[in-house]
Amino acid sequence: MPTFVLASASPARLTTLRNAGLDPVVIVSGVDESQVSGVPPAELALALARLKCDAVAERPEVPAGALVLGCDSVLELDGEALGKPADAAEAVARWRAMRGRSGVLRTGHALRDTATGQVAAATASTTVHFADVTDEEVAAYVATGEPLHVAGAFTVDGLGGAFVTGIEGDHHNVVGVSLPALRTLVSDLGHSWTGLWSR
Repeated sequence: MPTFVLASASPARLTTLRNAGLDPVVIVSGVDESQVSGVPPAELALALARLKCDAVAERPEVPAGALVLGCDSVLELDGEALGKPADAAEAVARWRAMRGRSGVLRTGHALRDTATGQVAAATASTTVHFADVTDEEVAAYVATGEPLHVAGAFTVDGLGGAFVTGIEGDHHNVVGVSLPALRTLVSDLGHSWTGLWSR
């Protein structure tokens, strides 16, 4: 069974993969996300996922024959890609723009088999409907710090879950990794999804 490596610092991604039966080794990519710009949101998410995957796959501490997963998420609103807000003021402004509306969460996935050098990649998209939250709710949410550390300035599996009225598509994609998409990528590289289960 190949070692599964997650090239991400996201605790939500790690928890999702563990709950799905995998036991990833975490190696943070350290990629400067500002080096990719001027492309549509879906392409941006995929390009950043590829950069993260490539950065980690080349490291000497990656076990031989490992599967390395790079992921990146952005929220598309009005054609613009929204990653992590720079500060609290940006998070507040973003929530005022999002409330009562819908956006599309795009997560890029790039999976490399270090034994063969092959890469399988895909972007998963999930529509997210936001509640018409009040200014007071926005201020209280931003004050917790949670929206400052996540793409789109919200979570569906944390405090922000109460402000998401519904989703269309894969729930796990909104958390940060689409399990159905990942299963397909694993299969495309000639591996068995259930063969990666650690239990």
